[in-house]
Order: sequence, then C-alpha cells, then structure tokens
Amino acid sequence: MLHYSVLLQESIDALNIQPNGIYVDLTVGMGGHSEVILSKLTTGHLYAFDKDDYAIEVARQRLTKVSNNFTLIKADFKDIKSRLNELGVYEVNGIIADLGVSSPQLDQAQRGFSYNKDAQLDMRMDQNQSLSAYDVINNYNQQQLSEILIKYADVKLAKQVAKAIVKNRPIATTLQLVEVIKSAYPAALLRQKNPAKAVFQAIRIEVNDEMNSLQKMLDEAIALLNSNAVLTVITFHSIEDRIVKQTFARLIKSTHPAKLPVQETRQYFTKSILPTQAEIEVNRRSKSAKLRKLVKL
Repeated sequence: MLHYSVLLQESIDALNIQPNGIYVDLTVGMGGHSEVILSKLTTGHLYAFDKDDYAIEVARQRLTKVSNNFTLIKADFKDIKSRLNELGVYEVNGIIADLGVSSPQLDQAQRGFSYNKDAQLDMRMDQNQSLSAYDVINNYNQQQLSEILIKYADVKLAKQVAKAIVKNRPIATTLQLVEVIKSAYPAALLRQKNPAKAVFQAIRIEVNDEMNSLQKMLDEAIALLNSNAVLTVITFHSIEDRIVKQTFARLIKSTHPAKLPVQETRQYFTKSILPTQAEIEVNRRSKSAKLRKLVKL
C-alpha cells in the first residue's frame, strides 16, 4: 500500500533540522516525516506520538531500519508536554503535526472512516476509547447532531441531515449512513458534490475530540519551543486551519498601544506554504493541505 507524506520536503526544510537536536513528530502515522527527520540526526533524538496502535507498530518497524535514536509514545498529542516532561524533555528544537487522517485509516474499510467503503460505524483513531461514530449517530439528539455538523464541517442543510439521521435510526454501517445523508438533499445539490464527505468529517472530529485536542496541543507545543525552534502544522480543512492561524496570530500580535513609541522585539515569525501542482497530481489528498510554520526567535 502506497502512503504519501503530504508536503514532505517543505516540512523537513521548514524544520531546519540540526543533527544534535530534539525533534517531535506528533502524528507519526506511517512514519514518512519521522523517517526523514531521523535520518538527519546523529546525536539528536526523535520523539514520535500517535493514538493509533497500528501506526505505532508500522512506524517502529520503519524507523528501526534508520536509527535507534527515537522513542515512540502512544498518546493523544494534546498531552505532549506532560509526556515529554516525564521523559526529562523540557525544550525541543522542532515539532511537526500532520493533521490529516492517515491513508491506511481511510483505506482499511473496517476502521469506518471512509464514506466509499462499507463498514461498521467506528472512526476511532484510538481503538481503546469507548465513544465511536455509532454512538454519535445513534445516541445524539437532533439538535446535538445539527450543531456538530455546522461547527465542524459547515454542512449544508445540517438540520435536515440531522433530522434524517434521527428518523432512520438505528444506523449501523458507513454506507447506510451515506444513503441517509443523501436522502436529505435535493438532486441538484447531490450532483454538485457528495455531501457525505463533510458529514463524515464532522462526525470524525466529534468522535476524536479533534479540535479541543488541537488547541491544547498547540498551546503546549509552543511552550516547549527552544530559541530558534520551529513548530510546523499541516492542516486539511478550514476549521482546523483557522485554529492554527489564530493561535499563531495571537503570538505575533503587538502587545503595545499603536501610538506609543516603543521598540518591540518580535518573538515569533510565521509563514504558510501550499503543496505544488506536481504533488497534487501525484497525491490528490494533498490538494486541501496547508503547512503553517511558527519560528520562535
């Protein structure tokens, strides 16, 4: 199975890896970014996080072939600070987080992430947690469903979709859910795009508490940055990108009244990078990706 790490070269360049540095990959996935980071380290060390047992095992096999200078941590990336502190790490040179659902999670039908393949409704990145997509779809009331569809994916006709879900319960599988979603839309809208994509995104975010985890991770990651350290975050939709953009913007915003003649020293620098057309042609999933880089000066 081919798995492409999105914006790979751009993110590695952004990290400006020092051979003796301490680096953190908060979403090791299949190990694509981690493998390149690890290959550039001599006396440095890589700490790689993931909530997914399968990803941790695949990454272990891949990274062991490169070097032993790594530590795998099965945890939600929102706990980056406490988990690294436990290991005696209080400052780092660079952090990367790729917020996309990994290709294997999408491609393995049984995980229930894909709206193109039939499976039990699941969508848990951490298979040990209790809340699943089945629970959200079958137990949330109509107002709760409508709210998460709007909040996490700007779903068109969210109230109608929520109503259709409640009316057709119990719903057990992904393709069952797709048919229920489609029943809430007029034919003209269905011809424009598949509405299941946005609905599945919203349900996945709710199941995995992604936005709260993201905000906590950003706050903790920034606190760990050494002087000249870099935080790079790859986003895939406007909801998460807005959180990253606003968090970075707050750091570089002036803290002094505009008219005061105060000489300020900037503490942070930010930049955003998009995938090249060549990458998009090779990997369609990269089309919506955006890399945001924060440098602590």
